[in-house]
Amino acid sequence: MIHGTLETIDGRPALRFERTLAHPIERVWRAVSVPAELERWFPAAVDWTPAKGETFEAAGQTLEVTEVDPPRRLAWTYAGQPHSFELVPEGDGCRLIFTHVIDDLDSAAQTATGWEAYFWRLGPHLAGQFISEEVAHEPWEELHEHYAQRFGVDPGPGRRFAAALRGNNGDA
Repeated sequence: MIHGTLETIDGRPALRFERTLAHPIERVWRAVSVPAELERWFPAAVDWTPAKGETFEAAGQTLEVTEVDPPRRLAWTYAGQPHSFELVPEGDGCRLIFTHVIDDLDSAAQTATGWEAYFWRLGPHLAGQFISEEVAHEPWEELHEHYAQRFGVDPGPGRRFAAALRGNNGDA
């Protein structure tokens, strides 16, 4: 189930996820750009058009749409971190490539695990089904340990994050 890779973009760590989806590019474009669709699988539904240059506040941070090329590319910065969806036609479906440039290598495993959980919800959403965020996060700790090992990063920050979510303060 681990699909994310750790790369470097402009000297910064970046997470990259690729999925081959059995849905036409136009359908996947709607899933990544329409607020009512995003709220079914993405970590936060944004109330956007989206249009290049559009900005708004979300969770105390600024989100700015930096690129829109329907139905192939959507990019934005959030809290100074670039994110993008790239869609490439592939047979009757498409390949989705998501990139998130992060600021802190120490959080790479934690962030990758979160994205993995959200992308696990995307496939069922495209098929007209729904997986709750809670169910998608059930394998979080196991996935996190795999990502920490794969990326060669300290699992401690992610363990503390998971422990805080469970309501205790020790290492998981």
